[in-house]
Amino acid sequence: MHVRSLGRTAATLAVTTLAATALGLTAVAPANAAPASAAPATSVRAAAPGEYLGEVTARTGLLLHDKPYRSARIVGSVEYGQIVHIFCRVQADDVEGNSNWYLLADGRWAWASAKYIRSIGAVPHLC
Repeated sequence: MHVRSLGRTAATLAVTTLAATALGLTAVAPANAAPASAAPATSVRAAAPGEYLGEVTARTGLLLHDKPYRSARIVGSVEYGQIVHIFCRVQADDVEGNSNWYLLADGRWAWASAKYIRSIGAVPHLC
């Protein structure tokens, strides 16, 4: 990884942490993984150490938001079965019994409900 990328990652983490604090978001225990029967049958690579990946399980696709709330502005979507890179997680708006939200780091920096993302490997760290 380049020094510039490390600096950008550290800066993004600091801004994300400040934003989460300003929004009054709190950390939570790891989200429960979806049952194996609920996950789509796809072949995915294992996450590298320090990398958090997830697979979208929402059959109709997953909406992305600018904040970790269902009522927040929609900034995009991700298709069913797509692998996403997760930066960190917070507890925010409850979605069908799951209040965890993931900050996606696929170049869009948007929030998605963890209810519809199956973690691949380690559960993402807290923001």
